[in-house]
This record gives sequence, C-alpha cells and structure tokens, in this order.
Amino acid sequence: MIRKTTALLAVGAFALTGCTENNAAPAAGDARHLAVTATDDSCQVAAATAPSGTVTFSVTNSGNKVNEFYVLGSDGLRIIGEVENIGPGLSRDLVLSLAPGEYFSACKPGMVGEGIRAPFSVIDSGEQVGPAGDDKQFVDQASTAYAGYVKDQTDQLLAKTQKFVTAVKAGKDDEARTLYPDARMHWERIETVAESFGDLDPRMDAREADLEKGQAFTGWHRLEKDLWPARATGYTAMTSAERAKIADTLLADTKTLHQRTRTMSFTADEISNGAKGLLDEVAAGKVTGEEEYWSRTDLYDFQGNIDGARVAWEGLRPLLKKKDATLDGQIDKEFANLQQLLDAQKQGAGFVTYDKLSKEQVKDLSDAVNALSEPLSKMTAAVLK
Repeated sequence: MIRKTTALLAVGAFALTGCTENNAAPAAGDARHLAVTATDDSCQVAAATAPSGTVTFSVTNSGNKVNEFYVLGSDGLRIIGEVENIGPGLSRDLVLSLAPGEYFSACKPGMVGEGIRAPFSVIDSGEQVGPAGDDKQFVDQASTAYAGYVKDQTDQLLAKTQKFVTAVKAGKDDEARTLYPDARMHWERIETVAESFGDLDPRMDAREADLEKGQAFTGWHRLEKDLWPARATGYTAMTSAERAKIADTLLADTKTLHQRTRTMSFTADEISNGAKGLLDEVAAGKVTGEEEYWSRTDLYDFQGNIDGARVAWEGLRPLLKKKDATLDGQIDKEFANLQQLLDAQKQGAGFVTYDKLSKEQVKDLSDAVNALSEPLSKMTAAVLK
C-alpha cells in the first residue's frame, strides 16, 4: 500500500522522475482532454463534464506535496482509475474509457485521507465506448484471462494467509516469519485490485507510518512488527489475545476479499492502468525499502508487483502488438532487464533482505523500474486508439 512518510515521498518522487509522459488520445483541445491542476489544498479540473469515450486527464502538481488523482464511481468508493506519486512540478496523464454516468474526481495531496473531491459527469456522446470488432475480442480474452488470474491469486492468498494466521496464533514465530513474505506476494500481484476495495485495504495493508490520527494499526504490517521487533525502539510485544484478534481480523478480511473477486471483470484501461499502478507501487514503496520496514522482505513484494504488471501486459499483448508493436517491444525489453536485476538478488526460493542491497544495486533497480514505467505509461492510450 502506497502511503508514505515525508522522507519516502521525496524518494518516490525521485524514482518516478522521467516517467511522466503518456502520449494520450484524444489530443489537447478536445472536450475529452481535461487539464487538472492539483495543489496542496485544491483540485481544479478544467471542466465538470466530458463526452463519453476515451477521456484523458492531464494532471499537473503545482503544490509542494506529492499528489494523487482519482476518478471514482458514483458511490465515491469504487476506483475507476488513478495516477499516484505525482511529485511537485510533475505532470501525469490518466487515460480512461468512460461510459455515461456520474463520477467523482479527487486529488489527494500528501497521499493521505479522502482527498479533495468534486462531482464529475460523463454525458452520452452517442459514440461507441470501448473496443469494437476484433479489438473487442482481444479485450474480452484479456479480461477473462486477468479475471482468472485475480481469482487464482486470491485463492492462494487465502490458503497461505490461513497457514500464516495459524502459526501466529500458535506462537510459532519462526514458521510465521517464513510464511509471511510468501503469502504477501499473492497480495502484491493483485495489489491494485485489492486497493480498489477502500474498506479492506487500510485494515489489511496500511503501514504504521501511514496511519492517520485515530486510525488503528492492524493487518499484515501490525503482525510484521510483532514478528520482527528488532528495529522498533522500546517496543512492547502484543499479548497472545491481541495477536489473535489482529490475526483473525486479517483472515476475515482476506476471506471477504476472496469472495468479492469471484465475479470481477476488467476493461482494457483497467488492466493497463493497473499494470502501471503496480510499477508505481514498486517505485514508491518497494525499491525504497519502506514497505517492509520491520522484516526487510521488500524484494518479495517487488517481485509480486512486477509479476502482476507483466501478467496484465501479457493479456493485452495481442491488442498492443496490433496497435503499437514498437511500444510492445520496448515493454518486453524493459521487463526482461528488470527481471534480470531481480534474479541476481534471489536466495534459495526467495530473496535477500533489503538491507543486503548496496546503494548501487538499489539505484540500478530504481533505474530499471523507471525505464519500464516510461513505455508502460503509454500502453493505455495505445490500446484505446
């Protein structure tokens, strides 16, 4: 979950420098191309309405805090699309295929809280929304494949979380420490899908440094801290009853996530933007070593995010090759380069801990993430042409 301390925000912004371009369609001047100016206390969208079809939000952060921009469903909960980690002075595009209806736009300065929201309406243009003909067949196949992937990952997440929770409650800490990063990889592979459930994500994946005032510290990272307390100065371990309560809640939330993902379907822009979102997760929390502050198991999460992004891209490859074979080749090359660097850090069935990485190795990984993010950020616009 990308909710970072001030120090991390700066690192995350650095990590994303150079990957802000997205050659989105339609062109500037079109009613479907909307400028968004985000500051530390405002979120100005050029218009409150747009015609249905492919809509591009060009977001510029004119504030001093790292920002995010969202388009939410009419319930204000469902995330239709988002761009994260927009550093001060940077711009990012969010490209979506929007059907007629009511939505909300939202900026989130500092990437905390509910953000600055406003109603946003999409008016029926009379045009086809989404792919047609052969393109629709490609997207339908990608959606089916990705939905199956999400179901499989949540199946495995639930099974491994059950084992993890059992070990935690039995006081088998060594076993729990072994199970923890392996189980979390399944979460990380579908993290952007899991994050779309705004009620579950904060309870399951919020880091202590990300908590808002009055918000309880629960979920994976609460148990992580109790299992790896070495970096927690003056820490008092949880009682058995406290541990059991946290563990049982994590398992119950995992079951809810599992149930909710049984019948999901995905559009091309959801799959494509999700792939880019997973790269943003890597840049903001994994390559910096902040996500798993206590356990130092960040490279497992790193691999999980990359796996998820690669699966999303692979599902859309037939359509992307048809629309922009050169871009597809660039993405292919950069995925291979990044995976080669990750493979160099493998240790047995897992990875070395983050503290074993040199500054040069962290920089190489960060550079490879940026190199992949740049072409991946163009995929949505390409497949929606």
